[in-house]
Amino acid sequence: MKVYMTKKEMRFAKTYIKQSKENLVSIQKRSAIPFNIIDSVFSHYGLPKQLKYLAVIESELKPSAKSKVGARGPWQLMPTTAKELGLKINRHVDERTNYYKSTKAAALYLRDLHTEFNNWLLVIAAYNGGPGPVNSAIRASGSKNFWKLQKYLPEESSMHVKKFLATYYYFEGSGNTNKLAKTDIDVSKKGPTDL
Repeated sequence: MKVYMTKKEMRFAKTYIKQSKENLVSIQKRSAIPFNIIDSVFSHYGLPKQLKYLAVIESELKPSAKSKVGARGPWQLMPTTAKELGLKINRHVDERTNYYKSTKAAALYLRDLHTEFNNWLLVIAAYNGGPGPVNSAIRASGSKNFWKLQKYLPEESSMHVKKFLATYYYFEGSGNTNKLAKTDIDVSKKGPTDL
């Protein structure tokens, strides 16, 4: 199944890319090594490689990135989640900043979320705000379609998905917003999939 963006979401993507162009160009210039690591780990776990763009919006691919609430590393994992996923965090080491180890942890988390939701857009929303709000949005809307339930999500989580899609288009379209005329998104390895 293909996912279609409405004209409104396509306008958002074009605006986001235009406003973030300088930053996206900078990230793209230093993306080869991080993307190689992510692609390798995601292939091992059977995840769509395009999910690597989540690290772009999470941390701008910076292993040293740290949020105000304590998330850290390229995947912006919270300490509790990171420890549950097998990462070491203590006074001497924080494996959330290790690209390979944190990517492995993120892959496990994304895989678990996909097992729960079976929909990549919902996985991205849950990665941002946790599975609880996504489950609440599903119940409130009566749907597992992101576009139908997004109004029931926290705004940050809904915007996170849209930023991911815009970033996906930027990188897959070589920075060309004209590619946005193609409104289907394929994040599978074999062909179109139910996002």
